[in-house]
Amino acid sequence: MSTTSNTNFNEPTPVAAPRNANMNTTEQATIGKSLIIKGEVTGSESLYIDGRVEGSINLPGNRITVGRNGVVSANMTAREIVVIGKVKGNLTASDRVDIRSEGSLTGDVIAQRISIEDGAFFKGGIDIQKPTHKTVGEVRSNGKAETLPPGETPSVAAAAAAARA
Repeated sequence: MSTTSNTNFNEPTPVAAPRNANMNTTEQATIGKSLIIKGEVTGSESLYIDGRVEGSINLPGNRITVGRNGVVSANMTAREIVVIGKVKGNLTASDRVDIRSEGSLTGDVIAQRISIEDGAFFKGGIDIQKPTHKTVGEVRSNGKAETLPPGETPSVAAAAAAARA
């Protein structure tokens, strides 16, 4: 008994997934070279700026990138801020600020981490914030609430509070 496989050449061949199907699903908006925005920019996605922005930019939890052609005169708040163009204003980042070699920043920085490449221009102050610690709990003694330091359990804090009373 011989076995032969029946190959049906009329079956459709699988189609490759679109090129962007495997890309990161993170959205990023772009302000192009010819755009000028005056006012407040807020949102819940990352932003790439290659044009001009004046006012304020508030994108907590997201990334702001000021591109090579970008000129920003605004205070900015985001998780991460990358400066490749020119920025005048104060930057507050919950994670990091990165000033690249072609970048220019005049303003104060508040962040957990900062990187300034050789050749970058920076004039301002730097305030490095420690990562925020989650509180373990609260102990109430004499009607006052006390925040527990990291690693201290409520029973240890209660004993310490009792010893102080």
